[in-house]
Amino acid sequence: MRNWQVKRGARGDVRFVSKMDPEEVGLVRSLVGSLVELFDEREDSAPHDDLAELTGLRTGHAEPPQESVLQRLLPDFYRPDANGPAATEAPSGELARDLNGALRSLNEPEVIDAKREAAQTVLATLPERAGAVALTEAEAQDWLTCINDLRLALGTLLGITADLPDGPSSDDPARAGHVDVYHWLSAMLDVLVSVMLDREPE
Repeated sequence: MRNWQVKRGARGDVRFVSKMDPEEVGLVRSLVGSLVELFDEREDSAPHDDLAELTGLRTGHAEPPQESVLQRLLPDFYRPDANGPAATEAPSGELARDLNGALRSLNEPEVIDAKREAAQTVLATLPERAGAVALTEAEAQDWLTCINDLRLALGTLLGITADLPDGPSSDDPARAGHVDVYHWLSAMLDVLVSVMLDREPE
């Protein structure tokens, strides 16, 4: 993938432009498709709520996901700072779990919607096989959201942490390829963020 660049049209409209090879397009499309399936499965498995149906208020799971990838992508909504000044007054134990359950039930459907919408934007703006990618600022923001989700998902599966930037040691060549994909996604994200931040203001 070529580095992202800023292109300004005759009317002053901004596009963030790059080029992708066929292998890159296929890889991103496959990864994003898997991500959308993961969110769909999570949404579809939410328990039925008669009160929500009666009031028209959408609700989702009250319990956190069991899968490690979804735990990373859909973390608890209430996460007090254990070292913060109000740490001793913050809810904990069962009260904290109940609070998280209520917040998750109310907010998770919207979070999934936003992440899935970003993923659909990536799919819609990918070239059919190879070639140019030209994004509006809103589309570029969706790319940032989706590519970051892909990084988090893949990094979780590979056991990548700040202390283990390549994950645990392994002689598996397939795993090494996945680590390369993780770093490629990271580079794509970093460059796009930099280009968006550094462009001249309107």
